[in-house]
Amino acid sequence: MNRIMLNATNTMNQLQKQLDLISHNVANVDTVGYKQRSASFQELLAQQSNNQPLAQYDNQTARQSELGIRVGSGSGLSKTQLHLTQGPMKATDRMLDFALTKEDQFFTVQVTENGQTSTQFTRNGVFYLSPINNAEVMLVTSEGHPVLDSDEQPIILPENVKEVKLQESGILSAVMTDGQAIARELGVAEVIRPQMLEARPGSLYALPLPNVADPEAVVGYIQGGARQDIRMQQGMLEQSNVDLASEMTEMTLMQRSYQFNAKSVQFADQMMGLVNGLKS
Repeated sequence: MNRIMLNATNTMNQLQKQLDLISHNVANVDTVGYKQRSASFQELLAQQSNNQPLAQYDNQTARQSELGIRVGSGSGLSKTQLHLTQGPMKATDRMLDFALTKEDQFFTVQVTENGQTSTQFTRNGVFYLSPINNAEVMLVTSEGHPVLDSDEQPIILPENVKEVKLQESGILSAVMTDGQAIARELGVAEVIRPQMLEARPGSLYALPLPNVADPEAVVGYIQGGARQDIRMQQGMLEQSNVDLASEMTEMTLMQRSYQFNAKSVQFADQMMGLVNGLKS
């Protein structure tokens, strides 16, 4: 009975993590650029009991299996997977709303945390022009993080910007009130191994440094002639790729599994109570 309770409680703990993951997906169903995560389960370590060779049991009843009895320890989450499938596009007609239309491409932004500056990645193309002094403005995300160009530098423009135009290849043209124009290349990174990225608040993703030995094997910055492969749209936003119907179905299945294991614990507890109540 103790083993039944151990297996059930182990599984319930892992099912709770899966429910938390599903809840996070559902909560971000309307978050621009959010990418769905899913989890898979695997059996935990199993133990073999009474697995000695049959030759040692000449005077005993032979077993049916030479390997004895295998007893599991429940199930656990084996890994979580980030899905980069393209989310639906929504037209906003806003000048500083940009959308990437290739699944493995991300905008690059500069994030400062605890005094440390790092480059992070996002599919959320809601940008703004934020004043940094009396003569210049900076292109930033909705959280205020600077958007980087192809040289990994913040995009700074004169404060008298009248209009911004975006080419499909990621070239940003800012037209001033006096008619002059400035062209900058939006920084874009290609994610090679998305499962290595860490999710951060605000639809951001980061490299788990210093745990990554070769960052270039995970993310590559698109520069030079390779920028012809970039695909962007202005006045559009990519919505979350979460399928709400699938998530609700998966949540129901996980809840039923959780209830089943909770019943197993209750049953084992009742059986132990019966055994303890027996009198010789």
